[in-house]
Amino acid sequence: MNVNFKKQQEDINFKPAGQFEETRFEKIHNVIFSTAKEGSIKVAKEIKDLINEKQAKGEMCVLGLATGSSPIKVYEELVRMHKEEGLRFSNVITFNLDEYYPMSKDNLQSYYYFMHEHLFNHIDILPKNVHIPNGSVSSEQLHQYCIDYEQDIKKSGGIDLQLLGIGRTGHIGFNEPGSHINSETRSITLDYITRVDAASSFLGIDNVPKKAITMGIRTVRKAKRIILLAWGDNKSSIIRKTIEGEISSKIPATYLQSHQNTTFILDIEAASELTRINTPWLVGPCVWSEKLSSKAIIWLCELTGKSILKLIDEDYNDNGMSSLLAQEGSSYDLNIKMFNKVQHTITGWPGGKPNADDTYRPERANPAKKRVLIFSPHPDDDVISMGGTFDRLVEQGHEVHVAYQTSGNIAVADHEALKFAEVAKEMNFYQDNGFMLDIIKQVTSKKDNAIDSIEIRKLKGRIRRSESLAATRYLGVPDENVHFLNMPFYETGSIKKKPLGEEDIKIMCEIIEKIKPHQIYAAGDLSDPHGTHRVSLNALFESLKILKPKSFMGDCWVWLYKGAWHEWEIHEIDMAVPMSPDQVLKKRKAIFFHQSQKDGVMFQGNDIREFWMRAEDRNTKTAQKYNELGLADYAAMEAFVRWHY
Repeated sequence: MNVNFKKQQEDINFKPAGQFEETRFEKIHNVIFSTAKEGSIKVAKEIKDLINEKQAKGEMCVLGLATGSSPIKVYEELVRMHKEEGLRFSNVITFNLDEYYPMSKDNLQSYYYFMHEHLFNHIDILPKNVHIPNGSVSSEQLHQYCIDYEQDIKKSGGIDLQLLGIGRTGHIGFNEPGSHINSETRSITLDYITRVDAASSFLGIDNVPKKAITMGIRTVRKAKRIILLAWGDNKSSIIRKTIEGEISSKIPATYLQSHQNTTFILDIEAASELTRINTPWLVGPCVWSEKLSSKAIIWLCELTGKSILKLIDEDYNDNGMSSLLAQEGSSYDLNIKMFNKVQHTITGWPGGKPNADDTYRPERANPAKKRVLIFSPHPDDDVISMGGTFDRLVEQGHEVHVAYQTSGNIAVADHEALKFAEVAKEMNFYQDNGFMLDIIKQVTSKKDNAIDSIEIRKLKGRIRRSESLAATRYLGVPDENVHFLNMPFYETGSIKKKPLGEEDIKIMCEIIEKIKPHQIYAAGDLSDPHGTHRVSLNALFESLKILKPKSFMGDCWVWLYKGAWHEWEIHEIDMAVPMSPDQVLKKRKAIFFHQSQKDGVMFQGNDIREFWMRAEDRNTKTAQKYNELGLADYAAMEAFVRWHY
């Protein structure tokens, strides 16, 4: 179970899939599942039942299919059903939503390649029944090709079931903002945000095509049944706007509100901003748990612009929280209780303050000197996400270890690798220079989107390793306390990773058992665009399950930090570590040691700022939020959530 889902359970008295009651706020039927896997299995079963129903009638089943990360687990389950349950696809016709343009079929980033890799190569569908927009058609023929694609759908009897994902712009297929409700299959210019989201797969936004071929809104809405999949909290904002907002061409997915047989299949993270999940007190009676009460009071402060201690009964009564007020007795009591709770999260002693009463402190006083293990998914997440706390732990005398879970080699641009290879050649590091000459040749002759050779990956990994050691030395950590795990799941040379395996878990268990830490820090950010944080966190959770019976684990606390993209909400925070202006600058310098990740980093998500700028902005805003709630005014703060395993 991931951290976000567990916290949502605590917040809203979580019910099983299908047991949420839709509210007046929602205009599209939706079903919420605890995980993407559970939702995907449910969708795959519906597709299976439809195929079998059509087979029994001697009819063809026409499926509209989507690409991207959302439907992958659906396709995996359909393949499993074919191999293990005898599901046949001989009566299935498929039409894919879209394709980049221009794009050759053999390009690893083509949707033709994607569909065959994830589905068509593993089932018995007839090749003639597979239709995927052709990204290689000439520009002169493109208009007629789109008309013909539309006609092929009609000739097949129309789409029985259309599978969709959703982009952060609200696009379905590649129907970007501004798409008309009557649009049909056509070429389209991609929105910048869509290209940014695809940049990781293409190893940089410069490699992402600017155009695409897509089914139109009308084409999609003609489907007899539509299922839209959305997973993860990075989709939560657009899901709320789509389900609860007004129909608008600015968010094309809202056109689905007027379709009579559409269901959104969501995990709890994607659904997290729906009114009934995010602010259930606005919907109806609540069971006021401590977590939900904290969330509601912080929300009320933000809504009214008041600090905690300035809230009055009227504020609670006017904003759906009268039952909380009745339960606690008065706003005064509520406010004092909440103020103390938030205040007790603040500490300048992340490893615990020696010889101090720790009753209301986030960390234990003893042992005074702790063994600390910081897990960093990539070789810079440690200083980006918790550089100030890292520095404080070292300064306060704790035995700090850092474990870089992956090599991070895929995030090093070719021009960076070429620079280091040329320096090594000029310095005659190798007697015959043949090795570096070969590396230089490989880099300069590499085709677009080609997977790096093992030699190039090793060089890029060494670049990240050297940068990490420079940063940890600057913060005062001995080299022997810096561990490079190089977990196998990451070492594919491409964005697509291997599933988490036994060897990955073994490596994690070994480092934890070796150090026997009193504190573990790990990335709890599940919004990482390319999933490494998610897999790395799951590896930790699996390791903790295995190691829990060990005696040393009884004295080990786990603290989760967020990555470069988001911060914990105030009501979630269990420990907030203030930073002085000098520490902010020291953290910035530590980040600067990761030179290959500066000046146009490859995987920066939808924020064009460099990582140090994002980190400082986030830390400053966290401190500002504490101050706005009536707490002390600090320059910056880093935040953590304690994970109870």
